[in-house]
Amino acid sequence: MYSFHKCQCPGCTKPAITLYDENGNIMEDQNWCLEHSPDKDFVRENLHKYLQSHDRIIGMNAEGLKIENWNISGKRFYGCNLQHCTFSNLHGDNIRLRMCMLDFSVFTDCSFLHGNTQFCSFAGSKFVHVLFTNSDMIHNNFNGITAYQCSFDDSDLYNSRFIKAMLINTSMNNCNLKKTVFYESMREGVGFKLSNTRESLLDRNKGGLMGDFGIQYQDMDDVLMPRNEDDQKEVFL
Repeated sequence: MYSFHKCQCPGCTKPAITLYDENGNIMEDQNWCLEHSPDKDFVRENLHKYLQSHDRIIGMNAEGLKIENWNISGKRFYGCNLQHCTFSNLHGDNIRLRMCMLDFSVFTDCSFLHGNTQFCSFAGSKFVHVLFTNSDMIHNNFNGITAYQCSFDDSDLYNSRFIKAMLINTSMNNCNLKKTVFYESMREGVGFKLSNTRESLLDRNKGGLMGDFGIQYQDMDDVLMPRNEDDQKEVFL
């Protein structure tokens, strides 16, 4: 993993796009980045064909690729470089990602339901109408992301980081937020219903997020001090 070849164009330091022959072996003589590749359409077709015929992808470099209307559901990626990519209408339900780099990528109208993502980086990426619902997404880097109308509902975000992230009209209901870090993040219209916000980290010198996340204290008072005896019996039974 991470043993990427550099582009053979003089002066270029970008990693070369991984290409495969008919037997699924890496073509060692095709050491070009996407920018300097003599045939960009061939690159996309080659990688698409490989993904359709293989469920386990190791060490692939597809940096800068534009991917639209692909179905990669159930695929397993290990140590892949997908930085600066553009994903549109991508179907990736039940996907598995391990130690992959997806920094500064753009995701639009994508679905990653029931996914399992660990030790991956999405730093600086943008997400618009993306679904991560009911996924395991632990130990991941979401620092500096922008998420607009996305859903992380019913997901495990243990020990992931959203430092300086912009979360707009995004839902994190019923999520495990233990040790999830939101330092210096901006949150507007974000839902955290039934999530354990007290165990997440907002301020470097403080603990839980109650209050700052807009939890209504009146609602909490209704639970702690019921308005009538019937409510009190119902709460404490």
